Amino acid sequence: METKNNKKTIRAWAFFDWANSAYNLVITSTIFPAYYVAITANDQNNNHVNFFGHSFVNTALSDYTLAAAYLVVALLLPILTSIADYRGNKKIFMQFFTWLGAASCGMLYFFKADTLEISMLFFGLAAIGYSGGFVFYNSYLPEIATLDMQDRVSAKGFTYGYIGSVILQLICFAFVLKPEWFGIVDKSFPARLSFLLVGLWWICFAYIPFTILPKGSPNANSHQTDLIRGGFIELGKVWKQVKQMPVLKRYLPAFFFYSMGVQTIMLVATSFGAKELHMETSSLIQIILIIQLVAIGGATLMSRLSEKYGNIQVLAGVVVIWICTCIAAYFTTTSMQFYILAIIVGLVMGGIQSLSRSTYSKLIPQDIPDSASFFSFYDVTEKLAIVGGMFSFGLVDDITNSMRNSTLVLTVYFIVGLILLISLLGYQRKVRLAIV
Repeated sequence: METKNNKKTIRAWAFFDWANSAYNLVITSTIFPAYYVAITANDQNNNHVNFFGHSFVNTALSDYTLAAAYLVVALLLPILTSIADYRGNKKIFMQFFTWLGAASCGMLYFFKADTLEISMLFFGLAAIGYSGGFVFYNSYLPEIATLDMQDRVSAKGFTYGYIGSVILQLICFAFVLKPEWFGIVDKSFPARLSFLLVGLWWICFAYIPFTILPKGSPNANSHQTDLIRGGFIELGKVWKQVKQMPVLKRYLPAFFFYSMGVQTIMLVATSFGAKELHMETSSLIQIILIIQLVAIGGATLMSRLSEKYGNIQVLAGVVVIWICTCIAAYFTTTSMQFYILAIIVGLVMGGIQSLSRSTYSKLIPQDIPDSASFFSFYDVTEKLAIVGGMFSFGLVDDITNSMRNSTLVLTVYFIVGLILLISLLGYQRKVRLAIV
């Protein structure tokens, strides 16, 4: 393909991460969680909120909402990606989910205590838009980069994402921490304005990849039937191929278990600091900024280490660090300890995400028209991991009213993931696989 290793195409692809990572930082990691905990805190009712007639611990409700959103994505994506490959129009699906996510973030501008129910629905729709667009974005990786470049290109995407999100976060940081500079009286306005800015940032910068990335080629072999049936045919064909790939079949379960831990920690870190350590919003934002900045170097570092030691070896080492981090989080009682954990999390967060994606990209067939369908298995595995991780985290929090106990559950997931990675290493040596 003529666009492989093309600098302009790779740069445009990375700008999609630049665009939507603002959601991941502001909405799921910093300002929204802190704002949500602040307006739903209720000591008289033990921090419970009513949601369509049901009572939940406030932080558990947000966990359940995200879990439900990612479950919807996990159910839809296998069919949608198959249709996209069948018709060769995956960029259209990428645009649809981007608009859904960006518009939903904009609607969060109206989030106040008396609009909790409808606002949480938009919170869930924003998560669907973010995660739904990512599968089509990820599927471009084997199309734009050769096998030997995929680790670096994957890291470049995450690096752009971290940089872009930090820039917007700093802009929002000014509104939230220094509202008097702008003559703002309404205390809720700075946070709500941040949500609106995320939506605008997201859709505006997304048009860089929308303009430059190729549309995608239809699968000519199965283009003789109707749309829905053709999508199922495409999905069935890819599933048969996956079943014939022993390394890929071993990698996905390992990825599933350690992703249950990684993705959940990324989504609940701010809520943990606010609820368990009673940290101020300014301190929480600073911590997440530290994570993002350190993650820029972490993604690049892991891609370099993988070239020297191999992808699976580096992933196993990173998972060990995650296990230690979860155990340390359980015993964390001070802000300084949390800051130290943030640096460690930042170092391994970008690396494990980037390396996981490029490892999967290396394991699927190269130069294929149905890359979106192949990546749907990766993304559905990740989304189901988020569903399981967030639900179990929220359930333990709901039962014990302590997020500390929930961190121990995540430790178990990481341990299982590590065991599966070690078994994959043994198989890799057995078959003498050098790619990963």
